[in-house]
Parts: sequence; structure tokens; C-alpha cells
Amino acid sequence: MLHELHIESLGVIDRLDLVLGAGLTALTGETGAGKTMLVEAISLLVGGRADATMVRPGAAEARVEGRFVVGDDEYVVARVVPADGRSRAYVNGRLATVGNLAELGTRCVDLHGQHSHQSLLSAPEQRDALDRFCRTDLAPLRAARARLTEIDASLAALGGDSKSRAREVDLLRFQVNELRAAAIVSHDEDQQLDSEHDVLAGAVEYREAGEAALAALTDDGGAGDAVGHALRAIAGRSPFAELEVRLRGLSAEVADVAAELRASTDRIEEDPQRLAEVRERMQLLRDLRRKYGDSLAEVISFHDEVEQRLAELDGYEQRVADLEQQRVIAQAAERTAAHAVGAARRAGAGSLGDQVQAALRELAMPHAEVVVTVGDDDPGDEVAFLLAANPGSPLLPLARVASGGELARAMLALRLVLTEAPDTLVFDEVDAGIGGAAAVAVGRNLATLGERHQVLVVTHLAQVAALADHHVVVSKHVRDGSTHTTVASVAGAHRVDEVARMLSGDEAADSARRHAADLLGSRAGPPGR
Repeated sequence: MLHELHIESLGVIDRLDLVLGAGLTALTGETGAGKTMLVEAISLLVGGRADATMVRPGAAEARVEGRFVVGDDEYVVARVVPADGRSRAYVNGRLATVGNLAELGTRCVDLHGQHSHQSLLSAPEQRDALDRFCRTDLAPLRAARARLTEIDASLAALGGDSKSRAREVDLLRFQVNELRAAAIVSHDEDQQLDSEHDVLAGAVEYREAGEAALAALTDDGGAGDAVGHALRAIAGRSPFAELEVRLRGLSAEVADVAAELRASTDRIEEDPQRLAEVRERMQLLRDLRRKYGDSLAEVISFHDEVEQRLAELDGYEQRVADLEQQRVIAQAAERTAAHAVGAARRAGAGSLGDQVQAALRELAMPHAEVVVTVGDDDPGDEVAFLLAANPGSPLLPLARVASGGELARAMLALRLVLTEAPDTLVFDEVDAGIGGAAAVAVGRNLATLGERHQVLVVTHLAQVAALADHHVVVSKHVRDGSTHTTVASVAGAHRVDEVARMLSGDEAADSARRHAADLLGSRAGPPGR
């Protein structure tokens, strides 16, 4: 509910503060006094279009603030419109976007008249309104669609559709078989093969080198003989005792090296077949590194990964089959639920249209025709409220109704039939072009709506104003060549004066005052109205 409204430098309004209450509040005043600017101010607070022409001449900017209470939450909303530049928005003192205001406004306020912020003009809101009216049970449809989404997500996580999974399995099996057949021994097998290839490829040269080295150590006059001669020369001579020990060690080392050299040389043999095998194996490992990793360690790691993925996919085949069967069941449930929703909407659409039409015909639109259409395809999401205001006029969506008064009355009729709406409803031009009994009907219906919501109505009709719970008078005065607007809540004799002015244009006329007093005295409603 909108509790307070503060306006500065907006149109003819210099500055005003207004405290609003529950129930029906009538906003009255002479033409041009600034009543519509109050509605424009509320529109700005709920994300309506801002225009620099709204700024009072001579002012740098216009400012509107409002205090809303929604349940246990309170919001102070502000909108600043500069004479030059983009508007600014604030919620509870913090910068906000116009979208933030519109989102909050959807929960707080609906404007009915020549204003863009009318929730019932949108197709989704009309569908929701129909669902609320006929108490459509959307839970089974939502649950079925949620289940389908869950199953599709699980299938996607398993690797897409069956064809893509089959292609992946074929590739993985080829890779696994190729790597298994390669039977890589270790991460450094290629380095070991390089060493073996080097020996096999140079066997003749290596054997000749080993034999030459062995001859140098063991032939007559070789290293072994030389060390032996040296040892015999100093053996038993005390000055060379330590050197004798070292020479004996050297003689033993030469003998060991010669033995190992002989064994190594004897192992080197020419083996063309083994050389070919080594070269073939080296090429295989190079091919594997080219495809699966820069090193054998990476190839081995890749092998482990594809083995694991293949095992997963092989194990998931049954899981996929189960999920696809579940999807068939979920799809059937979704279609059944969609059919039920569509049937409920089509069944309720006729009744809603008839009730709104009946209400509208009491509001000075005796020939109005209202039709609520529902799309042919289940669940019938394409809902539209259509109105033909006059005989021979085509049925048109509410958003295309040309007359602001007709649209406002259509919205009033809808709000009377529908039980759910934002806390605050604002009607402008709802009584345009009517009078007499129709004006009383409009007033009584607005008062009825005021029992459930805070209702603000801009009116020129005394019959409507007299039925309000609260009465606010907007007046303009010219001072020092400048127009100023004031707003005042009236009651008692002052309210009688305003209703008398609305009846005859002369608040001082005794007959008008008596008629005004009669209207105010005959108000019907719950206690306190």
C-alpha cells in the first residue's frame, strides 16, 4: 500500500506531501489543477516513462518519493527527472534501475487509464489472471516439465544422444585396442630402445673398439704387464710401501676391467633381425606419441583415461536405456497435464468473459462485449482478453482499446471479478463521459473494490467522490505570475463544499450543498465508510 507521496517541481506542482489511507480515495479538483500529475508521479515511482517536459518551468529537476508497505516490508522509492539528462531511481536510498522500480511496482501498484503501467495488458498476466480465476492446478504440469528437464540433463551428462555415444564408444575402443596392443613397458621404454638401437646399429665398430681396449690391457707389453713390472720393482722396499699397496690395487682393478671389457665385447653381436625389430618398435612408439602425447608418460596417462571413459560408457548403456524409457513416461505425463490445464483454461475462459462483460455493462458500457480466448494447442498458454466497446466494433486486445475511459472501466470490471491484484489500484478517467445512474454504479463498484484494496480514483463526478472513504482536493492558485498547486484532505463541511462544487460549479449554492450533503449522507458500505 502507498502510505505517503512527496512531489517537488513536477508540472504545475511546486511541492506537496500527501498521506494516503486504505479503502477508496477520491482525487478531485478543477480541470488543470494537477490531479493527473499525481497519477503521473505514481507512474514514475513504478517505472513509468520519464520526460523532461514534466519538470516544472524554472526548476533544475523534478523529484517524486513514495513510501510503500508490502506485507512486513517497507520501501522508500524515489525518482528524479532532470530538465536535461537521464532520470535517476532510488530504492531505500540506494541507486536502482527503472527496471527495479518496475519489478517492485508490479507487486505494489496497478494504474488504469492512459498509463503504460497496467499489468493486465500483458499476455502473461492475463494468463495468470485466468488461472487464478478458474483455479487452474498447474502443479502436475510444472512437475512433469521439471522431470523432463532433469532427465534431459542426465542424458546430456552421459554424452548426448545414442548415436553420438555409439560414435564415441567406437573411437574409444579403437584407441584402447591400439594402446593395449602396443603394451608399452614403461615411461622410458623409448629411451631404452634408443640405447639398444645405438649398439645394434654400430655392433662392428663397438666390438672392434672393445677388442682393441682389451688388447691394450692384456697383451704382452700391455697395461697389465706394465703395472706388474712396476710392482715387482718396488716390492718390499720400505720407502715405497704405500705406493706398493696402491699398485697392487691398480693391478687388481686392471684385471677386473679387462674381465668386464671381455664380457661386454663378447655380448656385442651383429643381429639384423633384432635391429629391425627395435626400429619397428621405435616407430610404433613415435606414432603413439604423435597421436596421444608428447611423451610415453603422457601416452600411458591417456591410455588410463580412455580405459576409464570406455568403462563408464559401457556401464551407462543400461542407464541411458533406463533414462530414455523414463523420458517416454515423463513426456506422456507432461502431455496429460498440459491437456488438463488447457481444458481448465478453456472451461474458465467463458465464465470469466461473461462475468467481466456483465460488470462492464453496469459501468455505462451497455453494449460491451468481452471474450477471453485460449490457444488451441495444450496447455493453452496463448490467453488474450478481447473487448468490443460498441456495437459493430471488432473484438480487440485490451492494449489496443483507444479510449482511456473505456480501458479504465474495463480494468475496473476485471478487478471486480478477479480477486487477486496489487495492493494499490489507481483509476484515471474511469468515469469519462458518464453520469447519472452509471456514475453511481461506477462509484459503488469502486467502493466495493476499496474493501479489498487501496483504490485511488481521479474523478469529476460527485456521485463517485461521495462514495469514497477519503477525499483529496487538488487546487491551483496563481501567485506572482506563477501557478502553484496545493493538495488537501477534506472532511465535514469542507467535503460538502467540494462535492457541491462538483455538482453545480458553485459550492456556495444552498441547493448544491443540500444535494451534496444528501449524497454524502446516503453512502453505503461497511462501518466506518
